[in-house]
Amino acid sequence: MLIEKTLAVIFTGIGGYSYGALKAQVEYGGNVYRYKLTAAIDCDPIACHNHDLITGESKSIVMDLFSRKQYIRFHGQEPPEDWHEITPWDIWVALGYRVPNVFFLSPPCKGLSGLLSKKFADSEKYQALNELSVRGMELVLLACYLYGGDVPEIVHFENVPRITSRGKTLLTKMKKLLKHYCYAVDMNPSHNLGQIGGLGQNRVRFLIMARQESKIPNFIYQPAKKPMKTIGDIIGPLPVPGDTVAGGWMHRMMNLQWKTWVRLALIREGGDWRDLNALDWWNYGITYIPRGAGAYGVQAWDEPSNTVIGNARINGSNGCAAVADPRTGFKDNTHVSLYRVSKFTKSAPTITGAIGPTNGCINISDPRLSQRSSRHPSVYQIVRYDECAPTVTGTRFGSGALAIADPRIPERPGRYTDKYRVQDWKKAGNTITGVTDVQSGAQLIGDPRLTCECRSGSYGVQAWDEPAKTVFASYDVHAGTAAVADPRIPEDTERGVWIIISEDGTWHRPLTTYEGAILQSFPTHLPDGRPFQLEKCSDAKAREYIGNAYPPAAATATSEVMLLALAKADAKVEFELSHKTIWVAPDSTEEVSDVTHLSHFAQHRR
Repeated sequence: MLIEKTLAVIFTGIGGYSYGALKAQVEYGGNVYRYKLTAAIDCDPIACHNHDLITGESKSIVMDLFSRKQYIRFHGQEPPEDWHEITPWDIWVALGYRVPNVFFLSPPCKGLSGLLSKKFADSEKYQALNELSVRGMELVLLACYLYGGDVPEIVHFENVPRITSRGKTLLTKMKKLLKHYCYAVDMNPSHNLGQIGGLGQNRVRFLIMARQESKIPNFIYQPAKKPMKTIGDIIGPLPVPGDTVAGGWMHRMMNLQWKTWVRLALIREGGDWRDLNALDWWNYGITYIPRGAGAYGVQAWDEPSNTVIGNARINGSNGCAAVADPRTGFKDNTHVSLYRVSKFTKSAPTITGAIGPTNGCINISDPRLSQRSSRHPSVYQIVRYDECAPTVTGTRFGSGALAIADPRIPERPGRYTDKYRVQDWKKAGNTITGVTDVQSGAQLIGDPRLTCECRSGSYGVQAWDEPAKTVFASYDVHAGTAAVADPRIPEDTERGVWIIISEDGTWHRPLTTYEGAILQSFPTHLPDGRPFQLEKCSDAKAREYIGNAYPPAAATATSEVMLLALAKADAKVEFELSHKTIWVAPDSTEEVSDVTHLSHFAQHRR
C-alpha cells in the first residue's frame, strides 16, 4: 500500500530540495512510503516559476516573510501599498489547512557566508536578512500550533557553516524555539552533502535536525556516506561545452576577456590565482623583451632604476618608463576560489552563485579536446605489456586495432649490433657484409641528397591587405598559397571564447551554467524533455539560483532516512539495535526556555 507523508518547504528557491524529496521512496512493513509536497514558499516569483518547472508540480507560493521592520531595514524604504506582513494564518492557508509531517527550510545565507565581508555582514541590511531564519521557523510552527493543534514530526534546517560564528544568536533562538515545542534537536556544523548524495563536489553545510519525541520515539539515523564522484565522472558524458542544441542555452561558454583566458591557462591544474604570483612569466613571451634600458625596457622592482628623463616612453631607447610591479592587486584575504582551476579527475569545490572566474566561478582543466562522439574508445589504445589485452577485433590500427608498449627490443640475446643502424653520411662506413635485409644487419645511411622540391606557392602566406591568389580545386597549404597573415590577435580586454592549451595538455575553462547544475545533481533534462534550464532569468541569475539550491541527490538521501523513521513510528517501533549512527538522540540535559511569542499572534487565531 502506498502511504504519502506531507512535506512543506519555505525559502524553496528553484526547488532542489523539493525535487530530491519527491524522488525519495522507502519500503517498510509491506508499505511504500513517499512524500507529497503541500507547499513551497519563496518571495521570488521567478524562482517559484522554475521550482514548478523542475519538479513538475504547481505547488510554489510567492510570499515575502519579512516583518515590516525587517523589510524597511533590508530595502531601506517603506514597503509598497499592496504589501502586507505575513501572519500565521496566511501560512496556515498556504499549508492547505493541515500540519505537514516534515518541515524543511533553507533561509538566505548571503549575510552569513564567508563570501561577504564582515563589514557588510554586520550591516542592518544583512542582519535583517539573517533574521528570516528565526522568523520563518517561528511562523510555520506557530501556524501549525494555533490552527492545527499540532506541529510537524520533523523539522530540517540547512545553512552555511559560518552561521555558527556570524549567526550564533540566531542558533540560540532557534534551539530555544524547537525545545519549546518539545523537539529533540541535533546541530551538525559540518554536514557534507557531497558524501551523503554521492555528488561530484564537496558541499559542507550546517544542519539542524529536530524530531518530536512523542510522535517519533524511535531514532532518525544518519544517511550512509556514498563514494564521491569526480568532475569528469559528472560532466564527461554531457554535450561538449558550447553545444546549446544538446545542452540548452545554459550550456553556452562565457565570453571572457583574452587576458582572463591567458591567466586560466597559466594556472596549474588544481591551483588558483596564487599560482600567478610564482609564475616564471619571462618564459612565456612571444618576443624577447629586454629588462632595464632599451626599447620596451622593463625596470626590475627590487633594483635601482635607470635615469628618469623628460621624454621617457615605453618604446624609447633610454630612460625609465616601465616597471615589473609585483603588486597584482590581489589582497592577502582574497578569496581562494578566484581563477581556481579544478582537476577533471577530482571532486569539485562547492557550487556557488559566482558568475565568472574573477569572482569565484569554477574552472576545470578539460582533457576532452579531441573527443568525438562517434570515435571508438579503443582507437589508438596502447596496451601495457604486463596487462590483459582487450578483445581482439578485425579492425586495423587507427580504427581500434590493438597497439602494445613492447619493451623487448633491446632484450634479445645475441642480436647483431648493426641491425637497424643508420650510418652518418660524413663518416666512414662499417664493414660490408652479405646481409640483404635491414632487420638482419644490412647497412642504412642518412642520405642528405634529397632532390624533391615543393611547387611554387606551397606553404605560401598571403598578405592581409592585398588581393588573394587564385582559389583552385586542391586549395591546401601543402599544395599552394592557402594561408594568410591574420593580424587579428585579441586585445587584452577583448571578449570571446578561446581554446588555449595549457602545459598539462588540457583546456582550462570555466564550467558552464548547465554543468554547474549537473554537479549540483539536478537532472540533465526537465520533465517536458528539454535539456535542464531555467526560464525568465539571465545567465548570472541562473548561476545564483543553482548555487543557492540544495542538491537534489542529497535531499533524496536525507528524505529517505526521515521517511524510514516516520514509517517505523507508524509501526509503533520504540526500540531497536542498529549499527548506524543516531542522528537525533534525546537530550534531557538542557532546560526548556520559555518562548514569549505566542501572545503576539494569538489575535490571528480563528
